[in-house]
Amino acid sequence: MHRRQVSKEEIILILHDWNPSIKGLAIIIAVIMLSLTFDPVTPLAALVYIVLFTFLLGNISWRKWLLSFCPFLIMGIGYVWTALVFPRSADPASSAILWKWGSFIITEATFQQAISLGLRVLIFSALSLIFILTTDPVRFMLSLMQQCKLSPKWAYGILAGYRFLPFFKEELRIIQDAHRMRGIERERGWKSKLRAWKRYAIPLLASAIRKSERVAAAMISKGLTGRRGRAYYVKLRVTWKDWALLFLLLGGIALCYYVSWKLGFVQWYQGQL
Repeated sequence: MHRRQVSKEEIILILHDWNPSIKGLAIIIAVIMLSLTFDPVTPLAALVYIVLFTFLLGNISWRKWLLSFCPFLIMGIGYVWTALVFPRSADPASSAILWKWGSFIITEATFQQAISLGLRVLIFSALSLIFILTTDPVRFMLSLMQQCKLSPKWAYGILAGYRFLPFFKEELRIIQDAHRMRGIERERGWKSKLRAWKRYAIPLLASAIRKSERVAAAMISKGLTGRRGRAYYVKLRVTWKDWALLFLLLGGIALCYYVSWKLGFVQWYQGQL
């Protein structure tokens, strides 16, 4: 019997084909699970697992992921620094001193709390990037309508607004070019830029009104009246693969919990922030 060979493209697009509603549910449950612990080891192990999960099952370039992750990394470092500089007064007095410089003291408890806080930011960010970088907005809205019973009136309205954003950018560029052709130089200083935005606001508003009227007329002509029991050209279904990915993600996090618990590192969150 001839077996069909599974291509590389079919493997690396698993996360992209994951039903968006089930994907969102998995991300929410994963965030709740990881918010229950407050030790450095468990989120660190989960972060490594999430990164492997993202790149092994998703067609995402390292460069794009790192560019998206860098702002959260800077935020995490900021949280770590803040927790070190302004430690909690409730830290145990018996905690060992790791570093001391004048009145600035870093104890073992303060250091663990700071690292745990920073890793929480990174792990939540990595989970969010799974959804952001592997989810098509149109498929997401279709899934919300078909699986979560979101009203088509809201879903198509959100999609129409999302599609407007590139048009606004292009319209702004055209208005700026037109002003420069009429001898208005590029604005310098925040006061000049504020006055310039007042000049741009009315043309942009008029253009938005015209486009919204055309889009509304087009939606009505296509029968988009907000009725829930409508037919869909693209039908999204929940299959066993979607549930398998959910259990794979949550099972990996549960395994990180188990290993950390066996090694004696698990510390539950008890209002340390």
